[in-house]
Amino acid sequence: MIENYLIKIVSVFAFMTIGTFAFGGDIEVDMLNKRDDGAKMVYSLDIIDAKAGQNITWLPTSKGHNVEFIAGPDSAELPKKSKLGKEVTLSFDVPGVYLYQCTPHKSMGMIGLVVIDGNTNNKDAIAANKKVKGKSKKKLEKLISELN
Repeated sequence: MIENYLIKIVSVFAFMTIGTFAFGGDIEVDMLNKRDDGAKMVYSLDIIDAKAGQNITWLPTSKGHNVEFIAGPDSAELPKKSKLGKEVTLSFDVPGVYLYQCTPHKSMGMIGLVVIDGNTNNKDAIAANKKVKGKSKKKLEKLISELN
């Protein structure tokens, strides 16, 4: 009798734990003119760690920002560029590193990375991306160095 009770408790705990990891909450990222640390033309998160299928929402704080994905894992289809000043929610199924930018502020360093399922196998290809210009080149180097 006690064994059955313990099995039920362990089963419920295991289900709850697995559910927490598999279905993590949504992630929100602000598109900012200025962050609290003084950085200008940035996203609130430079590197987003997410699970496959997890929703990521980018929220505009002004009308002049968007999200444009310019690189990702070889087998991934990149999302279309979002409209300026519009909220966008995306999720990714292919593990790896994705590089995105704010189209109007890309040369000012307004870029970010999304890492799906902790997979950084394609980080060297992301680091070599030729579409990154201006201050974004140096920022990309810094972000890549922060990955595992």
